[in-house]
Amino acid sequence: MMSTKKIFIIAGEVSGDVLGAKIMHEMKDVTFVGIGGKNMTECGLKSIFPMGDLSVMGITEVIAHAKTLKQRIKQTIDTIISEKPDIVLTIDSPGFAKAVVFGVKNKNILKKTKFYHVVAPQVWAWGEKRAKKYAKIFDKLYSFFDFEIPYFTKYGLKTVAVGHPIADGLDKYKADKNNTDKIITLVPGSRMNEVKKLLPVFQRTVDMLVRCGYKDYKFVIPTVETTEQFVKEHIKNWKIKPEIVPSNQRYNVYANTYIAIVASGTVSAELAIMHIPTIVVYKMNFLTVMLAHLLLKVKWASLVNILMNKTIYPELLGKKVTAENIMEKLQNLTLPAERKKMIQELKQADSVWKIHGENPASIIAKDILHK
Repeated sequence: MMSTKKIFIIAGEVSGDVLGAKIMHEMKDVTFVGIGGKNMTECGLKSIFPMGDLSVMGITEVIAHAKTLKQRIKQTIDTIISEKPDIVLTIDSPGFAKAVVFGVKNKNILKKTKFYHVVAPQVWAWGEKRAKKYAKIFDKLYSFFDFEIPYFTKYGLKTVAVGHPIADGLDKYKADKNNTDKIITLVPGSRMNEVKKLLPVFQRTVDMLVRCGYKDYKFVIPTVETTEQFVKEHIKNWKIKPEIVPSNQRYNVYANTYIAIVASGTVSAELAIMHIPTIVVYKMNFLTVMLAHLLLKVKWASLVNILMNKTIYPELLGKKVTAENIMEKLQNLTLPAERKKMIQELKQADSVWKIHGENPASIIAKDILHK
């Protein structure tokens, strides 16, 4: 009998878990071990520890969780060496992924194992040094955009553009009508540290909106498995309690959303593809904000703004994340002319999310299995 291919797959956050599950679904006769969340678990993965241990973002947040992360890095390195997989496939979570792969290679034990990574680092935002580092660590990179390829191939890293996975299947949810349903969707993020920072601001925003006459509006919070219980406990103290919706129903909520207020991340790209008027917020620690200003080569945080090189979604970052500022942006988006302008610009951005003939998970799976 032919032995099945063994793949050690790693996802450190919800978006990676979703893509990881899709990749796993496309692969038959493959043994999977690794780290993942609910979606990958449903595909048969037994995660070696809870994925939530890796859901940390920001300089000071990472420092605060340094001990746990260090332990998880060592545990992952030891498990990979013990399992001797054919391929280690890491999905996003670049800091953790690089530390693990470097640690495994430094042991100089697994001679035949290949190391592949999904999601190219945004070197066009942070500088090309990252491209060179990735070329030294990984054997292959799967990027989302064609324009990213040259940044890595110039250093000898084989790079395959697969299209952005969030565009896969979202066409049927596109809100091409000027949505007048009175739903305001609040997305405080998928990581616990960002949820804890944004929920109090969202609470004050909801109170302010109701006081200012938005009494007929319905407030909805889609949650993810890692933060759902915390969100449910937190909103018990709200005067106006939003409806809690599980993650697998989020697209139906988005499609009927009048205005969304969301943490910077994958969700803002999903909403851009669906043409939903949105305000992007991110409440970072002071040190993280300062370092971002020093290091970033782009003006924006949300992907649609970066790719289109202009402000389509208004952004409030750091100290600017207040109920008053959110209220100002939201009132602006209730004006018919402003809504029409934003929706039209989102339609113009459709080309940047293109799929390469088939879904990204299928492209990645086929490339891995036929190499």
